[in-house]
Amino acid sequence: MEQFNQILGAIDEWLYLYGLVAMLIGVGFFCTLVTGGVQITHLRDMWQSIVSSRTVDEEPLPGTAEADHAPAAISSFQAFAVGLASRVGIGNVAGVALALVAGGPGAMFWMWVVAILGMATSFVESTLAQIFKERAADGTYRGGPAYYMRYGLGAKKLGSLFALLLLFSVGICVVMVQSNAAAGIMAASHSVPTWVTGLILAGMTLPVVLGGLRSVARVTEMVAPAMALVYVVVTIGIMLYNIDRIPGVFSAIIASAFGTNEALAGIAGGAVAAILNGARRGLFSNEAGLGTVPNAAGTATVSHPVRQGFIQSFGVFVDTIVVCSATGFLILLTTNTYQPGVDLSAQGAVLTHQALAEHLGNWVIWPMEVLLLVLVFSTILGCYSYGQVNVDYLGGNRNGQRIFGLVLTAAVFVGAVTALSTVWALADIALGVGAVLNMVVMIILSPWVTGALRDFSYQKAAGREPVFVGHNNDFLPGNTPGGVWESVIDVEGHYPKR
Repeated sequence: MEQFNQILGAIDEWLYLYGLVAMLIGVGFFCTLVTGGVQITHLRDMWQSIVSSRTVDEEPLPGTAEADHAPAAISSFQAFAVGLASRVGIGNVAGVALALVAGGPGAMFWMWVVAILGMATSFVESTLAQIFKERAADGTYRGGPAYYMRYGLGAKKLGSLFALLLLFSVGICVVMVQSNAAAGIMAASHSVPTWVTGLILAGMTLPVVLGGLRSVARVTEMVAPAMALVYVVVTIGIMLYNIDRIPGVFSAIIASAFGTNEALAGIAGGAVAAILNGARRGLFSNEAGLGTVPNAAGTATVSHPVRQGFIQSFGVFVDTIVVCSATGFLILLTTNTYQPGVDLSAQGAVLTHQALAEHLGNWVIWPMEVLLLVLVFSTILGCYSYGQVNVDYLGGNRNGQRIFGLVLTAAVFVGAVTALSTVWALADIALGVGAVLNMVVMIILSPWVTGALRDFSYQKAAGREPVFVGHNNDFLPGNTPGGVWESVIDVEGHYPKR
């Protein structure tokens, strides 16, 4: 077993430290290029989509094959919140701290760079999830990489492989890793037995996941944005209190990012360490390109696929530019907790807690622990949402969904009380293989996204609210699958003119 773990660890390290990071950055450049820098050129549309996203904007229109079931529909904001719940988790607390320790303050700069590229990547994969989604029996939608592999490429078996990889890596292993990390922190900080933390998290999870996808969407719509907002507001307050030191922090970030000040290097070395650690943390925090968030994006009811692409792209901004930066500034503004070049890698999230305590006092530790548990809980719900979409792809019925909910809840408890070195490596490898498949397919299917974006821009320029038509659309390479987009007509009762 020890030799097996060493082999897995070597594969995991090579895949994540070099191969996958390079591929994710390359795909980010590609997506930015083919969309004309959508993350910059469509900022206004992105904001408008967020503002209007709490309502279901696809109303039943005259002449449709079947009207949408409004009570069953999942809004754009709910799908955004599910994606945000998965993105904003323990990685934003512990992962950023570890990146700063290993890569120095410059890791922050490279997090920002890859986040900007990741916004385009997330736009492409989330728009594809909408274009190739299908309607489920309960009136909601299902979409994601498995679905656009099946309908976009005609590769049903490839979609099944991706679904299995995601179920294993995200639906079970990542859940175990999240609860394990939370239980470890509670045990180290407050001597809380790991089984107690496991029971608490499992008890919070079970009633929500047994309610199905709409139940998860309703809970995450409230929990995920609220927790992220509380964390960011506290950090902004700390930054304002230390506003005279902010310019110095920015100078340290830039100097460390390009290796111009060796005293600011992380424990792994200079500028190269800052790039690798910052890029790695940014990419795996915002999940752009991994093929996870599109599973949430495809469930939303929208009038145009591009709308959800904008919204999920904004999610990358929130996760990395806002929440990860909050953690980074929180740590870098300390005078005693963080010291460049000092190996504090064993502390992880505890380093962030200590930074808060330095700024606000030790009373903040317990509220921080509660926040951490809620963040882990919301991430688990996001993982369930991704998993259920793929259970449905593989043919699972309502009973299959309940069984998956029970398995996931069991994984929450088991993860809290067991050592997970092997699970960590297996989950990373499965997620990495799925990400490679997803990115290759994204590149092949990118003409569908650029066509949909041109269609959206054409209708906006004509002064109309964009409504997507998936059949006989001159902007698209072909027709979308039946059952969703071919029945949509505009408010005047005819297909939008090109």
